[in-house]
Amino acid sequence: MADYHALIKTDDPARIHRSTLELAATWLACGLDPERVTFYRQSDIAEIPELTWLLTCVCGKGLLNRAHAYKAALDKNAASGSDPDEGVTAGLFMYPVLMAADILLFNAHQVPVGRDQVQHIEMARDIAASFNHHYGAHFTLPEAVVDAQVATLPGLDGRKMSKSYDNTIPLFAPPEQLKKLIFGIVTDSLAPGQPKQTEGSALFQIYQAFASADESAALACAYAQGIGWAEAKQMLLERIERELAPLRARYLELMAQPHEVQAQLQAGAAKARRSATPFAQRLRQAVGLRPLAGAEAGAGSVPADAAPGTKAAALAGSAPAPKPALPTFKQYREPDGQFAFKLTDARGHLLLQSQGFATPQQAALAIARLKAAGYAASPELHPLLRLGEGATGAEAAEAALEALRAAS
Repeated sequence: MADYHALIKTDDPARIHRSTLELAATWLACGLDPERVTFYRQSDIAEIPELTWLLTCVCGKGLLNRAHAYKAALDKNAASGSDPDEGVTAGLFMYPVLMAADILLFNAHQVPVGRDQVQHIEMARDIAASFNHHYGAHFTLPEAVVDAQVATLPGLDGRKMSKSYDNTIPLFAPPEQLKKLIFGIVTDSLAPGQPKQTEGSALFQIYQAFASADESAALACAYAQGIGWAEAKQMLLERIERELAPLRARYLELMAQPHEVQAQLQAGAAKARRSATPFAQRLRQAVGLRPLAGAEAGAGSVPADAAPGTKAAALAGSAPAPKPALPTFKQYREPDGQFAFKLTDARGHLLLQSQGFATPQQAALAIARLKAAGYAASPELHPLLRLGEGATGAEAAEAALEALRAAS
């Protein structure tokens, strides 16, 4: 539930609150099973905005300049003769980084999106690769998965269906309101009897999202035969009502019991934090946000002003020693576009460096192989690797890989 994202487009607190309840109740009424998925509200996971900042610090402004939403805002201002930044908030500009944090915090491999959101997944990949280059291989590079049938659903006015445009059809609207909205879908002026095109028809695309392939083919045939728009809209109304009427009762029940919806979201947030919290801690460690009491500073030593037997002395004396610094793999992209990695020891000395791979996945697989088996047991990789300087290069690399296995 991307409620942080919603703040970019509206400053109406009541609408944010109401929409969150409506959307959560809609998912649950439609059969989303919280026992099988992790269903949570974005604002309940404190690690998401924290990760957003970490990613912001490795994300180039030039990448964000290319975001479709930001460019659309600039184009709109240019067309109206306004200042280029009129109405452009930092939230709108940073939208792709927050979306990347949503995805990367859970190391998603595949992300189902509409076609209009593919760019954001590509940007998340770029941001993840930049972080991995600076701090080691922490993030999976996600891939977009697009369902061609419902990649982008049009709204009542033919534009992308979005609450931002107020052109949506509430799934569980009362039948009378549903009919009014559907009969208000924008169509052309072709009269009954005149053949009509399914291409570009918002009405047909919405029908297709609910109907079977045979039902969609039948309506396409009716279009070709000149079905009237009123009749086509009635068909859409009946098809949607047949699909959603059985679910409306559950939706209304949930809307009347917001505490039940809240409990479901809180349980999902607790489940999400079980992986998000330790991963965020590792990321903090990676970027250097670590306890200041390092080994050389005498971690766990009693402060000078802590008298023997006091609580401060007891707490200080029981502080755990910090973990020693470990060797690090870092992935990066070569100027020729290929993907490579290097292994350095805890002091930053180069131990291994790879040649370029065609994809980041191939580089990641080579890293995984080295971590699991070691250098000596991976002779198939040797032609692709260059050892650090010195006669003991292979031994040093092997020792570093062993240290990584022991720490995992």
